[in-house]
Amino acid sequence: MKLYDLERSGNCYKIRLMLSCLGIAYERVPVNIDVGEQKTDAFLRLNPRGQVPVLEDEGRVIWDSTAILVCLARRFGGEMWLPTEPFAMAQVMQWLVVEQNEGRYGTSRARARLLKLQSEFARSGEWSEIARLTRTALQTLNGQLRNADWLAGDHATIADVACYPYAALLDQDTATLPDGFSVADYPAVRAWFGRIEALPGYVPLPRRPAPA
Repeated sequence: MKLYDLERSGNCYKIRLMLSCLGIAYERVPVNIDVGEQKTDAFLRLNPRGQVPVLEDEGRVIWDSTAILVCLARRFGGEMWLPTEPFAMAQVMQWLVVEQNEGRYGTSRARARLLKLQSEFARSGEWSEIARLTRTALQTLNGQLRNADWLAGDHATIADVACYPYAALLDQDTATLPDGFSVADYPAVRAWFGRIEALPGYVPLPRRPAPA
């Protein structure tokens, strides 16, 4: 199994975390996006979108972090990480949607902008909209986690693996978010960070990249 990977990427980190929690050995293949390796013909044959992460296993290729999480959970995790009972599965899926919307365009973009990462994704979006989506993401997470240890059900699922990285990275990389509010304003989210970090197989978050 090969993971085409970028160390600083929260989306790639999700897959490293999931693989470690499942106890699966794999080969990491670094992709240097700063020199455009994700746009080479060889890489585009793996993922025509030119993005990491990509997972290659037994001649099969899966791209997109959410798709990879779903595949790994169903192949190796039994009912724990992605249940098949319809209501339980829907609970997980609704948090994957939060991550792909408010998470991607809020918390992940806020982190990229605040770290001055030089990428089209980092530069795009107005601060007011980034701040609104970031606040919505954190408020939504905090509302659920005030009365529950996990986002879906009574144990960790891929909902937690998907939503954790960019919120935690934003908390790690800068104390102050757009419009002057902080992850510290969401104590239930911070307590949830601690529960994830106590999971067997937890791997540390990526190191903070140097601003470009």
